[in-house]
Amino acid sequence: MCQDHKHKDEDEFEKLAQEKRIPLGLEFWLFLKHNKKWWLLPMLIVLLLLGLLILLGGTAVAPFIYTLF
Repeated sequence: MCQDHKHKDEDEFEKLAQEKRIPLGLEFWLFLKHNKKWWLLPMLIVLLLLGLLILLGGTAVAPFIYTLF
């Protein structure tokens, strides 16, 4: 009985491994939509904007960044 259960788990694992992967952004959007966690969206946007500011902070736009803080 235990061997049958083990083979069934292995077959299911192999089947899941063969499925087409979806992009991370789409997976996150589907997570928000399915679980109705819309409060995570503003935090993600703020983190992305902050990352963009940090990225731009290393270039010639630095004086502009300093005026924001």
